[in-house]
Amino acid sequence: MKEFPDPRGARPAARIQAPPAAFGIDGLIALAVGVTVVACLYFARAVLIPITLAILLSFLVAPLANSLGRLKLGHVASVFAAVVMSISVIVMLGAVIATQLTDLAAGMPRYQATIEHKMEAAHSLTIGKLNRLAGAAGQALQRATIEPPQPQPPRDATSPANIHAPAAMPVEVREPVPTPFELARRVLSPAISPLETAFIVFVVMVVILLQRDDLRDRAIRLFGSRDLHRTTTVMDEAARRLSRYFVSQLGVNAGVGVVIGAGLFLIGVPSPILWGILAALLRLVPYVGIWIAATLATALAAAVSPGWTMAIWSLALFGTVELLVGQVVEPLLYGRSTGLSPFSVVVAAIFWSWIWGPI
Repeated sequence: MKEFPDPRGARPAARIQAPPAAFGIDGLIALAVGVTVVACLYFARAVLIPITLAILLSFLVAPLANSLGRLKLGHVASVFAAVVMSISVIVMLGAVIATQLTDLAAGMPRYQATIEHKMEAAHSLTIGKLNRLAGAAGQALQRATIEPPQPQPPRDATSPANIHAPAAMPVEVREPVPTPFELARRVLSPAISPLETAFIVFVVMVVILLQRDDLRDRAIRLFGSRDLHRTTTVMDEAARRLSRYFVSQLGVNAGVGVVIGAGLFLIGVPSPILWGILAALLRLVPYVGIWIAATLATALAAAVSPGWTMAIWSLALFGTVELLVGQVVEPLLYGRSTGLSPFSVVVAAIFWSWIWGPI
């Protein structure tokens, strides 16, 4: 008689594996390392910010130093000449911005009536309506829930509540007259920290520009000792690409600032040079910087003009220029894609703003 195999033993029993741990020791180590790195970046920002700015500026100034070096000025002389020219441009821009801000502040009282009228109109159309609705609702609720006043018992003339307390003697606190040294300290103390940071940035930038080849060789020996030729080629190409990108970005932003300033001048917005420089600088902030400058310039145009035509033209100018530059000029210069998504760029900007502030 033929025997049939037991069907229960035909297939091996399935093994049930325990689910992997959701957050093991590796995840804890990675989290601890990440928290430590972020804490170091935050608490060491006083040292890291000047060094980072110096590295970025060195990429920007390096092409100028190379161009001056081709004129047989020598390496040291070309570096110092490039740094002096860069400092001169920055100081000149700072002086222009200060002058424009002074003129704008001096002219603001002339626009006070227009500003007050438009603020009253905006208040009546927005918050005023909400206040009226809230007041009507409060009065209706008060009428529905109010209780009749309760009669109060007569007070005795000799009660403590009717005994008048003696009048308080007024006391006036006067600060001593500050000495000239204290006045100078109060005036100069807000500017000391930025000046110290700027001094450190330029000193480190000069050192980086003077020791570029030595720093490159040290980095090659540290990270690419197995293939010196390929590592040298990659690092040189990366430095050239970064310098070219920063110079191109500076040129594009400068062109945007010139167009914005000229357009606002034709429209009639006060201090057009200030808004052109501000647009060029804020455009370094990805996606939102140009619109911050547009909001400020449009608000000033609305405050200056009795109507809304100047504000509309100003906003249209910013929108048109940014659309042309972002969709036509930059794709031709940088290519169709840089490999970075807009979301990652915005998240990176938020993260570094949280860690290091506006810098």
